[in-house]
Amino acid sequence: MRFDGHIHSPFCPHGSPDALADYAERAIQLGFNGITFTEHAPLPAGFTDPVPAADSAMAYADLPRYFQAIKDLKKEYQNHIQIFTGLEVDFIEGFEEETDHFLGEVKGELDDAILSVHFLKHNNVYWCMDYSEDMFEEMTKSFGSTDHVYASYYRTVKASVSYPFRSLQPKRIGHITLARKFKKLYPSAGSFKEEIYGILDIIQERGLELDYNGAGTVKPLCGEPYPSDWVVREAVKRKIPLVYGSDAHTSAGINQGYDQLLFQEKLASPLFLNRTK
Repeated sequence: MRFDGHIHSPFCPHGSPDALADYAERAIQLGFNGITFTEHAPLPAGFTDPVPAADSAMAYADLPRYFQAIKDLKKEYQNHIQIFTGLEVDFIEGFEEETDHFLGEVKGELDDAILSVHFLKHNNVYWCMDYSEDMFEEMTKSFGSTDHVYASYYRTVKASVSYPFRSLQPKRIGHITLARKFKKLYPSAGSFKEEIYGILDIIQERGLELDYNGAGTVKPLCGEPYPSDWVVREAVKRKIPLVYGSDAHTSAGINQGYDQLLFQEKLASPLFLNRTK
């Protein structure tokens, strides 16, 4: 059973105009049995998107159209592929309550959700740590070093997996080694193994899943999945479910990195497996 649990859509302002049906057709062509659309959820009210075009996430006003479009797609493809409605929700330090409230608003529409960290707070300034190598370089100067950026990232990921959401707990944790996106240009001196072990322990304790994300394999300054192989092996030791995610922002991006992943026989969402029993 092949499943892709991390797919974006034409509702992504920094993605492509490929139709939802294009993604479904591509997944079917490649032999996938199920997919989840996980568009970037609207950012919290009061949070200013730090990227130049302010296009990190879909607009709040687009949510009803997004949900309806996936409902329509489910009906159209119900005999061909299992389709789930999801969101990729940002964990942003200082906006936890707003995010919890938002999850309460949309939980009735969601089959699935990913909780990810893209934004880091430093000296009361927010940065999008995976936006570009230029912004990452600016971050290293502001934070004091590449290792300080990595440390902030893993600290924030740990906070995200620990946070007691009351409304809805996203089950899957997104690309937990995303700090390594520009590692060939800005490598870290430390391994951060202890920090990652701690994150995995909490994921295990809380019964969460891990996004096994192929997008890093096609990033020229990364060249590896998120997370790295050793992290995946540690997750398997802890019996943490691994869910492949292409993190596709175009229909052609489905399946990216899949052939470079370990334990391919384990890569299916528990949600998908339960629905197809």
